[in-house]
Amino acid sequence: QVQLVESGGGLVQAGGSLRLSCAASGIIFNFNVMGWYRQVPGKERELVATMTSGGSTNYADSVKGRFTISRDNAKRTVYLQMNSLKPEDTAVYFCNANRFGIGSGYWGQGTQVTVSS
Repeated sequence: QVQLVESGGGLVQAGGSLRLSCAASGIIFNFNVMGWYRQVPGKERELVATMTSGGSTNYADSVKGRFTISRDNAKRTVYLQMNSLKPEDTAVYFCNANRFGIGSGYWGQGTQVTVSS
């Protein structure tokens, strides 16, 4: 099974920055889509940003202009640079990797991001 391990989460003040990383290991796959989702207790998991192997990106409206997704296809690693963080960004951030861009793909365990006022 594919394993995804996130890192880079933590506590930051509003206006600060964090950089999340997600590295895939285990079964070797080429992932067409990799991305980041976030979830607050009691709420559904929501899209933050995704990126295809060809470089196409998709961002939630709430993070456009502040977050940037990137990936290293050879390393099967995806990054999320988060700038100008707001308290509303506080959530558990999950990495996702999808081989063909269909179905649910693979999920990491999540990393906590907390933004204080």
